[in-house]
Amino acid sequence: MELLKRKIQEEGKIISEGILKVDSFLNHQIDPLLMQAMGQEFARRFHGDKITKVLTLEASGIAIAIMTALSLQVPLIFAKKRRPSTMNDEAFLGHVHSFTKDEDIDIMVSANFLSPEDRVLIIDDFLATGEAARGMIEIVRQSGASIIGVGIVIEKAFQEGGKSLREEDIRVESLARIAKLEQGRVFFL
Repeated sequence: MELLKRKIQEEGKIISEGILKVDSFLNHQIDPLLMQAMGQEFARRFHGDKITKVLTLEASGIAIAIMTALSLQVPLIFAKKRRPSTMNDEAFLGHVHSFTKDEDIDIMVSANFLSPEDRVLIIDDFLATGEAARGMIEIVRQSGASIIGVGIVIEKAFQEGGKSLREEDIRVESLARIAKLEQGRVFFL
């Protein structure tokens, strides 16, 4: 997606050879027109797949996931990182190791919101090692729902997450695939 790639080139900041900071438009300050365009692109790519729910992880996946769900005209569910006091019912649980925060967290979705009849599209902002996607996949599998695919805004293709998911026959659609971050520049596949 050329619009996204331009935004990454113009506003992204390379912190190290493994970390790209895009907080000016994606995960701190949000560019709503870019979110809308990306949501429409995910809807286009998964058109005809009979998606019934979009699933993401709080918090930075919510903006792009809501625009995707809006474009597909289906509900959005976001996996919570902490069980709220109002969640007294059964929940599906996943385990995630955060690459950027270097911590392990459990994520959850109320069992009221996913069922075996659902066809789920997982959306996230980044794919590096695949931990967040795997945690959400674990939740979908516990529910008995079908995983239709994983939509990623920015994939760090130089890390193993995307490759390992694809080797498991999970459809991964990334809007921007980065080959490497080197000498202050972003190189796309």
